[in-house]
Amino acid sequence: MEGVGIAPAVSVSWGQRRRRVAQLSPRYPYAGELLRLYGALLDAQERAFRATIEAPPPAAGLAAYIAERVVADVVAETVGAGPPALGHAAQERLRAGGLDVVVDRWLAGEPQVPVEEYLARAAAGPVLEALGGEASAAPGARGPGECPRCGGRPQLAYIAESDEPLHTPPQRLMCCRCGDDWIHERMVCPACGERSTERLPIFADAEGLPHLRADACESCRRYLIGVDRRRDPEAVPVVDELVAWPIDLHMQERGFTKIVPNLMGI
Repeated sequence: MEGVGIAPAVSVSWGQRRRRVAQLSPRYPYAGELLRLYGALLDAQERAFRATIEAPPPAAGLAAYIAERVVADVVAETVGAGPPALGHAAQERLRAGGLDVVVDRWLAGEPQVPVEEYLARAAAGPVLEALGGEASAAPGARGPGECPRCGGRPQLAYIAESDEPLHTPPQRLMCCRCGDDWIHERMVCPACGERSTERLPIFADAEGLPHLRADACESCRRYLIGVDRRRDPEAVPVVDELVAWPIDLHMQERGFTKIVPNLMGI
């Protein structure tokens, strides 16, 4: 059976993610537990990424491949570095079996209990990054707030540095499922398409988290964390979003819901 083709443009810097975890951990002690677990998961995820590059999974049975080849490694790292309750729940879920169904539900965007979503997402993410997302692509047209590659919802927004002083770089959204990103118009809600600026408030902690903010929508009551790399060129969006916890709590207190909780369920 033929394997799934690897997208040639895929480029993931695992070392960059690890370095950013090391930078942020002492800077934001409140996120230490999250960053410690994420840092440990990077080892399992890099192994899965490289194994997928070397031997792509069959075109059919992607969920089974992820469940059989990656989930146990994710559980082991979770037990070693994560909160005891999460480690115990992960072990119990592994013993229960049927994880191909759990992974398949995540790929299909179906809701499930937190430990199942965590395991499926942590295990599937690096495989989909290696494949370029095509393997999980759902048929049909994409909306502006959906990943053009796989149809997933945005996890975060970010603005990169610009090489031209007078040029304002575009805002990009990053997929929660395959990690791909795409340009998205600013001051437009990715969840519902609201364009009225007075209904799109921005919340930030300029002193504590100057390069992070929450872009909210009063119409659908959803929000997204934004990472501005112009304010911190060393920021790695998928890592820095984990330390936006104080902003997340503030948004939840105001009745907003994140479009997609991050890997750690926040």
